[in-house]
Amino acid sequence: MGREAQELTAARRTSPLIVLVHTVTFRQARQVVPAAIPVVAAVGVDGVGVVVALVAAVTALSLLFAALSWWRSTYLDTASSVVLTRGLLARSVRTVPNDRIRGVEVEAPALHRLFGLVRVRIDAAAGTLTGGDEEVVVDGVPRAEGDRLRTSVLTHRRAAAVPAGTDPSAPPPEEPGEEELARFDRRWLLYAPLVASYLAVPLAAVGALSRLLQELPRQLRPDLDGPDLTDVRVLVATAVVGLLLLALGAVAGAAVVNWGFRLVRRGGSLIAVRGLLTRRHTELEVDRVRGGTLAEGLGMRLVHAARVNALVTGLGAANRRGQLFPLGPRAEAVRLLGVLVDDPGPLTPHPPAARRRALVRAVRSGLLVTAAGAALTGLTGFWGVLAAGVVLTVLGVPLGLGRYAALGHTTGPRSFSVRSGLLVREQAVLQRRAVVGWQVRQTFFQRRAGLATVVACVGAGNGGYAAVDMAAGDVAAFTAAASGRWASAPPADVPGISG
Repeated sequence: MGREAQELTAARRTSPLIVLVHTVTFRQARQVVPAAIPVVAAVGVDGVGVVVALVAAVTALSLLFAALSWWRSTYLDTASSVVLTRGLLARSVRTVPNDRIRGVEVEAPALHRLFGLVRVRIDAAAGTLTGGDEEVVVDGVPRAEGDRLRTSVLTHRRAAAVPAGTDPSAPPPEEPGEEELARFDRRWLLYAPLVASYLAVPLAAVGALSRLLQELPRQLRPDLDGPDLTDVRVLVATAVVGLLLLALGAVAGAAVVNWGFRLVRRGGSLIAVRGLLTRRHTELEVDRVRGGTLAEGLGMRLVHAARVNALVTGLGAANRRGQLFPLGPRAEAVRLLGVLVDDPGPLTPHPPAARRRALVRAVRSGLLVTAAGAALTGLTGFWGVLAAGVVLTVLGVPLGLGRYAALGHTTGPRSFSVRSGLLVREQAVLQRRAVVGWQVRQTFFQRRAGLATVVACVGAGNGGYAAVDMAAGDVAAFTAAASGRWASAPPADVPGISG
């Protein structure tokens, strides 16, 4: 028994195979390479032998740094905390109490999978770690050890949450079975070209390839003639091919990130598994979920698609892992959001004054340009400035109406909801217990229009969700219904708001 206890409390090292992974990726030597580039540029590179010698030197440095980093890094999971020790010259020891752990993610990048390794990310409550880092990363353990570490951390976290006075000898409650909440359909990948984040993937790849070709020596660059863009047919064909490749790249990027996505509820945890090259296993605590957001980009709204993020307390910068429905039909997203938090009901539209304010803000730039064009009568460029102003003014009308159409709020018995946004329309549905405070803002023009912006301050997600340009007289009733009578008395110096 004593030997088993000693093994459990002994610090562990990751697999030595992680040294090879970090060597191949030059992870430890990256800080040396930028410093060496000016030296190489000043000396000059002449001959294949010099290039081979440079590559060999960088590889040797990477291997050395990776080996030293592995040798000086340990981790330890106990019944009270998780401890990570690392550092070559300056030693760093990070300790996270189990009751501050919010979730665990196990990911397996492509190179890790080749060596049978995984990376374990342990999310802690914001502010628990020195320097603002909100996660402990154990990189390079075998798959079996990763599963053991995840199970151990979550088991110790649940044990830390057991109320005082509970009989420690009592058997643990039986875990309920696994319930599937969502599964990604491959047909949903067709939505990807309408999502800006997925379109950025092929654009970034093209930019990286272009930069790589520019960095190659002149004799190694491919000598290709570009298309003749003076021919209209060639120009149209080039645009069509470019758009097609852009769409295919977006679909490929979405597939790499979301392939095999599956969301289940097991006991007190939400578990999401996804990824083609990098396989991720994310686990979040259900009791920490305070609501969710339904996000619809401009293109996604055209095809009735949406995504869902859970709002989880304490995740801080790791909140990106709260994505529980990456991309799919809006009806399916609404159903999943209803599983996370009670539906408060249909949204209440904001008053006509909010529509007028949205229109004014949308067309004022165009009106200013039009006025500038009119003032330049008789000067060179008069008609161009005037035409640009008219176009901006006309385009501002649907933009203003769209911004107003996105506004809304509502309250229910146990939850409330606010919505805003134009390019990305986001509706936040929050539990009443999520609110830790309210902020009421009124500009000079809002006061004249009898409007106010009310921000629900919460300890999850972005930290605050706003009902923009709602009627000032409805603020007190809304805040009281959304969080309780403690919020029914707004400051007396806010005009137009009565308690």
